[in-house]
Amino acid sequence: MQNTVIKLEPLPVERPPVLTIRAARQGDLQQILDMIALHAECHGDTAKLTAADLDRDLFGAHPWITALVAEAGGRLIGYALLVPMYRAAEGLRGMELHQIFVRAGHRGNGIGHHLVSRAREHARIAGCGYLSVSAATGNFNAHRFYEQMNFRAGPVTGMRYVQALG
Repeated sequence: MQNTVIKLEPLPVERPPVLTIRAARQGDLQQILDMIALHAECHGDTAKLTAADLDRDLFGAHPWITALVAEAGGRLIGYALLVPMYRAAEGLRGMELHQIFVRAGHRGNGIGHHLVSRAREHARIAGCGYLSVSAATGNFNAHRFYEQMNFRAGPVTGMRYVQALG
């Protein structure tokens, strides 16, 4: 019996683009706005945020939020928005991971994990003792994602009341 050896050439593997997680810059505003609109659509909403609002809140005289962006191939493919928090009774600073989003076609590649890791780092540097995030009750994919990232679910206590000021 004769053995036949077939030598296969390896298939070329396309190298994924280099991923950079960095703080947002003013030139990123339109791409971030586009992704915020996509995020809202995912939740059955419509984004009402304007470029002027986002510019004011990220880069204005009194910045209110921090945006981290995931960039690959010169294009933004994800973002995380962070908002400061405070537990007065404990004197403890925290950071709310208000929104995290990765464009379709880039999900499942660890980009969200990188954004959360950088958000943790940002919060630690800011002197925070915790990073908080919330997800809608039925958003089981988000629940699993956050649990994989070592977030612990906490009890929901009470109602949140809102009063318009304008």
